[in-house]
Amino acid sequence: MSTPLPDQRPPRRLGPRGRRWFDVLVVVGLLLPAVPLWFSVGPVSSSLSVLQVGPLLWRRRHPVAVFWAVTAAHAAQVLLLDEPTLGQVAWPVAVYSVARYAAPVHGWAALAVSAVAALTAAIDWSAGSPDTALTVLTNAVLIGAVAAAAWALGTLGRTRQAYVDALVERSDRVQREAAQQVALAAADERARIAREMHDVVAHGLSVIVVQADGARYAARTDPDVAARTLETVAATGREALTEMRRMLGLLRAEDAAVDGGPALRPQPGLADLDALVAEARTAGARVEARLPDPAATTGIADGVGLTAYRVVQEALTNVRKHAGPEVAVRVEVAVSGAGRERTVVVRVEDDGRGASAEDDGRGLGLLGMRERVGVHGGTLEAGPRPGGGFTVSARIPA
Repeated sequence: MSTPLPDQRPPRRLGPRGRRWFDVLVVVGLLLPAVPLWFSVGPVSSSLSVLQVGPLLWRRRHPVAVFWAVTAAHAAQVLLLDEPTLGQVAWPVAVYSVARYAAPVHGWAALAVSAVAALTAAIDWSAGSPDTALTVLTNAVLIGAVAAAAWALGTLGRTRQAYVDALVERSDRVQREAAQQVALAAADERARIAREMHDVVAHGLSVIVVQADGARYAARTDPDVAARTLETVAATGREALTEMRRMLGLLRAEDAAVDGGPALRPQPGLADLDALVAEARTAGARVEARLPDPAATTGIADGVGLTAYRVVQEALTNVRKHAGPEVAVRVEVAVSGAGRERTVVVRVEDDGRGASAEDDGRGLGLLGMRERVGVHGGTLEAGPRPGGGFTVSARIPA
């Protein structure tokens, strides 16, 4: 496994416990100066500082409630005092928190309240100043600038976090799709090996049967010929057995490489279509599905069920690759007829732009679907849909 490049490593961030302790340290650090000033500035100013700074402990989980609690404490200060307190530093922190952790509308509301609060505080603190108008304007601009800077930093942090989350989600989706492609490639390779194993075993057994019949007849007239024939039977059997063991060993090695352990499970079929549709919906597609009742699929050959599953799977993959965003998909799988005349009908259609998507020349999905359906004597049609979109339709004799 290759080592990730330095720029691929996620940035270090505080965990939930670290963030909690950071907020505690911020509140304690802001309140420490209020302790020695209790006797110099009076209990009213110190108590207001506690009421203004204390709610910051919950600023991440409840930013809107904390902002309004800090606002109420500052409003009480305007009524009780005519000068700033140490707790004033809680205001930009509360504005930053509501802009950073709440919805944008709450951030804009906090900015508007900050403008009104800045003007109110400037008027309250400038009472008795010789040049009241200029002092009020200067104080209002300075206080408003601090609140606006806190709001801008919080908004920037929220936007950046949303961008990082989108990148992480996209990376996870790409990894899932890559893992699915690897799994599909592995399944195709195992199917190819299974076909080769069938050829080896069928060829070896046919030779053994023919030679054994010959040895049985020769044993009555020429024991030497019978002995040589039996040697041929033994050699052919050993050769077929060796080849089969080699292929089984390769299959076991591939299974053991998946998730660090064996992946021995049956091939999917009609019963697994629900999970396939759910997976497509989880990936963001709007899928409407009409799937057969489990009772109607009784007696359907495993190979037919696997083929129908693969057709739906490949069609949904093509929708994700070529149909574009905000596409609606309809999946219909039904079992028609009775007895030996039963047929599995598969239809997957979308309203996207897959019919006009540029072909990179490397897609083998439609060819693979036709080959799978053709093995069972079925037919497959794929092409543009009237009114826009793409349709894949298959009929597979059961």
